[in-house]
Amino acid sequence: MLNAFTTIIRRDLTLALRHPSDVFSTLFFFVIVVSLFPLGIGPESDTLRLIAPGIVWVAALLASMLALERLFSIDFADGTLEQLLLTPQPLYILVLGKIIAHWLLTGLPLVLMSPVLGLQYDLSLDALAMLIITLLLGTPVLSLIGAIGAALTLGLRGGGVLISLLVLPLTIPVLIFGAGAVEASVSGLGGTGHLYMLGAIMLISLFFAPLVAAIALRISTE
Repeated sequence: MLNAFTTIIRRDLTLALRHPSDVFSTLFFFVIVVSLFPLGIGPESDTLRLIAPGIVWVAALLASMLALERLFSIDFADGTLEQLLLTPQPLYILVLGKIIAHWLLTGLPLVLMSPVLGLQYDLSLDALAMLIITLLLGTPVLSLIGAIGAALTLGLRGGGVLISLLVLPLTIPVLIFGAGAVEASVSGLGGTGHLYMLGAIMLISLFFAPLVAAIALRISTE
């Protein structure tokens, strides 16, 4: 079972490296959105520090949505998904492997870029560290919840729009606690409580989301 899990991750990473434009488009969108606001608002540091957490988190959320449609659709189109459904391995383990690969390709680059982009908003080192921690906890949740939407809309016309409509309302708590933790750090209040909530959401999503996505995949492919 562990071998199948790691094989799925290696396979998806290898396929993504053969088409790097898909990965770079998500990262490029994130960088452009975060960088446009300081140009439009102006160099006022107090204003930039105030809006930075919300802008970075909204940009990360929207960037994550871009790649969700490809999570299962490519395997569905070439018949790989059908073979995965027939394997004796638990489907939720294979789905979890695909979600982790998706996060490594889309969520982790956003986390690594966030401190550089945060410098445009004159964030302190403590606030940048809090931003990284919240994204490390929150972006996996975006991939986990997004996998459910991608599985439910598999094979449907306009699946990308439907995924956004299904997933965005479910990610509002992640957005609130993620941005709230950074805002609390900027204001000197500390964001420990927000981090606990983000951690709890991630653990719950990690347990339930692959199961629900696996059930949705079986329903969508019948």
